[in-house]
Amino acid sequence: MVYAPAPDDPLLPPVRINLFSDTQTTPSRAMREAMAEAAVGDEQIGADPTVNRLCERVADLLGKEAAVFMATGTICNIAATLAHCRAGDEILAHESSHIVSLEGCTHAALGGFQIKPLAGARGQFSADTLRAALRPPDRHQAKQTLVSVEQTTNLGGGTVWAKPVLDEVVAVAHAAGLATHMDGARLLNACIADATSPRQLAEGWDSVWIDFSKGLGAPLGAVLAGSRDFIDEVWRWKQRLGGSLRQAGICAAACLFALDHNVNRLAGDHANAALLASRLAAIDGVTVQFPETNLVYFDITGTGLADDAFVAALRSHGILISTLGGRLRACTHLDVTPAMILETVDIVGEVVRTAQRSRHRAEPRSSVPAQPMVLARTTVV
Repeated sequence: MVYAPAPDDPLLPPVRINLFSDTQTTPSRAMREAMAEAAVGDEQIGADPTVNRLCERVADLLGKEAAVFMATGTICNIAATLAHCRAGDEILAHESSHIVSLEGCTHAALGGFQIKPLAGARGQFSADTLRAALRPPDRHQAKQTLVSVEQTTNLGGGTVWAKPVLDEVVAVAHAAGLATHMDGARLLNACIADATSPRQLAEGWDSVWIDFSKGLGAPLGAVLAGSRDFIDEVWRWKQRLGGSLRQAGICAAACLFALDHNVNRLAGDHANAALLASRLAAIDGVTVQFPETNLVYFDITGTGLADDAFVAALRSHGILISTLGGRLRACTHLDVTPAMILETVDIVGEVVRTAQRSRHRAEPRSSVPAQPMVLARTTVV
C-alpha cells in the first residue's frame, strides 16, 4: 500500500502521550453529551438547526455576512479557491503553506490553478514580497486572482501572522484587484497568542475559515465564512464535492461546545509547548525553534540520531511525534498535560544518551600513534 494509511503495529505499546498533532484530540464526555442531545435536520436543505446556529455564530465571530459548515479545513480551502478562481488562474501563497505542501496538488487537479510560491521566514511573506510578485495583466501568463495566507503557519513553526502584516498584505492584494483568503486552521490559537479577536484578524479578508478538529477538540468540522454571494457560490462547490450533509447537527454541536469551552484553554497548550521547547533545548545536540503557539519544531542532527530512529524509539515508549517538512514536530493540545511534557523530555534525554553511548562504544580505537600536526605555510599578499 502506497497511499492508504497503515494500521498501527499491534506489537507496539499503546500510545500514552500523543504529540503527533492536535487533530489527535478525542471528544470529552461533556462534548459527547452535547452531540447526543443536538437538534438535527437535513443540512442539504437548510433544515438542521444546530448547523445553522453554528454557521451564524461563526459568521458573526469573524465579521462576515454568511458561513457554511464543512467536514474538514482542507475542503474549506478547496471550495474557497474553486469559488474565487477559474481554470488557468494563479494563486499567490507562501512556499510552505498547506495549499502548496499538504493538499495533494488538489488545486491544480480539480481547479486547474497554479500556485506561485512566495518566500519568507517562519512561513510568512511580507507585503513587499507580495508586491514584487505581482505583474500587470498579460495574455501570455496566468491571471493572478487570489492571495492566500495560513494562520497560524504550520511548516513555519506555528507562527502568528500579526494584524499589521495582515493589513498590509490585504491592502496590496486589493489594490491589485486580487481576492484574499485566510486558511484559519489554527486561527483561534493565533487570537489567544496575540490577544486579538477573530474579527480583527479576519478583517479585510474575503474568505476565512476556522477548524474545530484541532486544538478545539471536536471530532470533525470547519466553517468557512465570507460574503453572502461568495458562500452561495461555495455551496455549489460543496454539492459538487460531495460535501453536503444530512443530520450534521450532531457534529455541529461538538463545534458549538468547543466555542463555549475550549477557546480560552488554548493558552494552556501554548504554555505546554513553551515548557517542552525549553526542556528540549537543554538536551545536548537538540536545536529547537521556540514556539509562538502549540507547535514545537526541533532538530536532532547534533545528537547523531536519524529522525526515523528517534521517532521509533519514542514510539516504543508509547510517545507519538511526527516528522514534517524535514523536521521533527511535537504538537500540544487538550489531551496533553504538563506531566506528560516532563515525562516526554525525560525519555527524549534517555534516548539521546543511550544513542550517544552506543555510538561511542562502536567507534574504532586507532593503534597508530598520533602524528604531530604540521601547520601549512601561507603566503600573505
